[in-house]
Amino acid sequence: MAETTAASGRNARAPAPGDAAGPGDGRAAAEGSRPTPTAPTVLEVLRELDTGPRGLTEGQAEERLARFGENGLPDRREASWPRLFLRSLRDPFTAVLLCLGLVSAAVFAWGTAAVILLLVAVSCVLRATGEHRADRSTAALRELVATTATVLRRADEDAAPVPRELPVGELVPGDVVRLGPGDLVPADVRLLRASGLTVHQSALTGESAPVAKTVDALPSAADAVPPVAGAAAFEHPQCCFQGSSVACGSATAVVTATGARTRFAAAHGRGEERQDPSAFDRSVHGVSWILIRFMLLTPPLVLMAGAALRGRGLETLPFAVAVAVGLTPEMLPVLVTTCLARGAALLARTHGVIVKRLPALHDIGAVDVLCLDKTGTLTQDRPVVDRALGPDGEDDPEILHWAAVNAWWTLQLADLPAPDALDEAILDAADEREPAAYDGAAAVPFDPLRRLATAVVRTPGRLGTHTLVAKGDVQAVLERCALTDDERARLRALATGLTDDGLRVLAIATAERPARQRAYTPADERGLDFRGLITLRDALAPTAADALHVLAGQDVAVKVLTGDHPGTAVRACRDLGIPVPGDGVVDADVIDTLTDAELSELAVGTAVFARCTPDHKARITRALRGAGLTVGFLGDGVNDLPALRAADVGIAPRDAADVAREGADVVLAEKDLIAITHAIAAGRHAGGNIATYLRITLSSNLGNVIAMLAAGLLLPFLPMLPAQVLAQNLCFDAAQLAFAHDRPHPFVLRRPTLLRPRGLLRFITGFGVLNAVADLATFGVLALALHGPGTGDDEAVFHSGWFTENLLTQALVMVLLRVGHVPRSRLRPSEGTPVAAGRGPGPVTRAAIGLAVIGLTLPPSPLGPALGLTALPVVYYVLLTAVLALYAAGLLAAGKAYERRREARDTERAGEQGAPDTRGTASHGS
Repeated sequence: MAETTAASGRNARAPAPGDAAGPGDGRAAAEGSRPTPTAPTVLEVLRELDTGPRGLTEGQAEERLARFGENGLPDRREASWPRLFLRSLRDPFTAVLLCLGLVSAAVFAWGTAAVILLLVAVSCVLRATGEHRADRSTAALRELVATTATVLRRADEDAAPVPRELPVGELVPGDVVRLGPGDLVPADVRLLRASGLTVHQSALTGESAPVAKTVDALPSAADAVPPVAGAAAFEHPQCCFQGSSVACGSATAVVTATGARTRFAAAHGRGEERQDPSAFDRSVHGVSWILIRFMLLTPPLVLMAGAALRGRGLETLPFAVAVAVGLTPEMLPVLVTTCLARGAALLARTHGVIVKRLPALHDIGAVDVLCLDKTGTLTQDRPVVDRALGPDGEDDPEILHWAAVNAWWTLQLADLPAPDALDEAILDAADEREPAAYDGAAAVPFDPLRRLATAVVRTPGRLGTHTLVAKGDVQAVLERCALTDDERARLRALATGLTDDGLRVLAIATAERPARQRAYTPADERGLDFRGLITLRDALAPTAADALHVLAGQDVAVKVLTGDHPGTAVRACRDLGIPVPGDGVVDADVIDTLTDAELSELAVGTAVFARCTPDHKARITRALRGAGLTVGFLGDGVNDLPALRAADVGIAPRDAADVAREGADVVLAEKDLIAITHAIAAGRHAGGNIATYLRITLSSNLGNVIAMLAAGLLLPFLPMLPAQVLAQNLCFDAAQLAFAHDRPHPFVLRRPTLLRPRGLLRFITGFGVLNAVADLATFGVLALALHGPGTGDDEAVFHSGWFTENLLTQALVMVLLRVGHVPRSRLRPSEGTPVAAGRGPGPVTRAAIGLAVIGLTLPPSPLGPALGLTALPVVYYVLLTAVLALYAAGLLAAGKAYERRREARDTERAGEQGAPDTRGTASHGS
């Protein structure tokens, strides 16, 4: 199938709008022509390279190899495990903790410092190990552009050239190489001879169909359709480039550039490093700065309050550091890395998806726009017959019959190895017995100049008569038919309308001729009778429709960035059910006239960008990010590398061009949208757990810090000893590891998960104050109901009561705020109730129960006195139960109010961006 698909464009070549660089198109007369880019002549190229048609001698090749170096891409050195470990220390979360650990050590809080530094080390080990494993996986996928090439070499000046198979690394400028069907072009070459040569250069330009190549420039009639993708250099029909492959035909060419001087290598070097921070990087930096501000503010406040109101000096410094540590989510680097590493390992094991950069898993979960090409993703790289139309535009099965006769006998009599993609589609659609009912007499095969092919058959029952069946480009066939100018104009308009609707169009004509023995030539293709038209469309990818349905359910908008004609892309979108509004299609020519701000505004509401060059794709991707969207880009060619680097997360299939795969953040086993939906779900799973952890931990910690500051001003003793703060944090941190193993509610998985620092700050401020109120209520219970002033054990009882209340409230928060309020109106029947408990106790619920048990049993246990804790009277637990009940009611009410306000804000934001209303829930975790 690879060969037959690759051969598209050899026989009966009449490309669709998307095949813009190919010869022959029904729109030729309508769109005008553009001069073919000029290239140096063969003689000029040979003189410049100091070579000849017989190739180089062995001595010349050795000298040039020493001068130019091997013909290979620049080496990419993988980062070692120690280097990845050190790079992990640059993570802002890890850096914050590292600084706190060093400060704790400076004030001789050795226990706190040891715990923090241990957590930092564990986080860095997990992250470095995960990324090192991903690097090794992608290294196993790495392939050379080509392995060997057929080269003409001579022993000396007088010897005859001998074809030899040499490794492509030994090619040098001036070498003469031979190319055949299926060969990868091993370097940049200039054609010396060519026979029916077409090449796939989609990896370089994004063109979906093979491009005809000739030794000389094609005449303007054959180049009527302007090339739309790639730089002007790729428009030269006399040149082939490394990274492309031969679809059909054969050629002899001279190597013009090797190694780093090829255009393939130049593209390899573009965008090696991401210029802008990804969604995860932006979120991490925003949250880190929130933590840094709080931590820089807290110790001075504790010290000043202690000195001013209680006359305490530097003896409160360890307590101040402990408060700052208590505000910090110590487990954050470990939990983030664990969530991402577990998700990445599960994806690799179950779906063959390799996450090369762990934060990319969060980014793909945050994606709300997915940009992709059409060919190979939404459609297969082969056409299928759509309709067979008579001259009146009505369905006529007879037209398909004659098209199949032409395809079959052209293949048989022209000695072609396999039918091209268009002929194969016709033969698949027709009854295979029909062409065999005829006896083939001769064939005039397709060539890029004539743009049609003719088969000559003997009609059964009509001795002495041959039937010529011509099939090819509409304009080329109409010019050879006996028609009036009005008829020709009407048929041309009919074909143009079909072409604009995204269909490939072939014209069919026949003629009766007296049988003869001499060969038929193109001169016999005159005075034909026009029969009708065959329309073909791109075959849809088998899983595309299902995947698009899943993406819609995941609230991910799909945008098609293609080098094809707008009609071709819109047709594929319409066939797959992708909504494309009337103003949702933009041609690349429009993009060049817009500023970045104008393009950002336009890009949000546009579904299809057509005739895109690689630079257009990268600019559109940046424009979408500039509009506040998180963008994923799926690409597989060298031309996609700039956009892969411009996106928040670049995605490439395993069989993509080597440079595209190296530049991607996520590598798929196959170019299949279903795999992307699995990756998005895994990313949202991990991102949802990280966001939930942050919301719960920071709000609880902030409430505790506020309560500690208030207690420090009201009490004659420290509200909690540093050892007690450390023990409380260790218990809470151990329980919070359960978030890495949690299964979020299905509702969470159908919303992009993005950490929005401002939204997170609003959440932790509101719920932190609520938590502080519960703590202050506990102070009242302790102060008024249990002990009066002057009681000897006030300090120990206070410490024990608050320690117990802290762990119980934090356990309550873990359960009630894990999911938050999920509007019933947005639930699907399969998603069940919005209450977490409705699905049975999960790891978070079990961890919360364990935390509560520790809070109740540790103070009266034998370990309690070692921490300065003591047993509490029974009446305290009765009063505490009332406080916790009121706190739970407040949490539920505040959660519902928060969700309503957040949905209103997000819906308003989506309306400003022109996005669908479903975007109103696109900020889970904010």
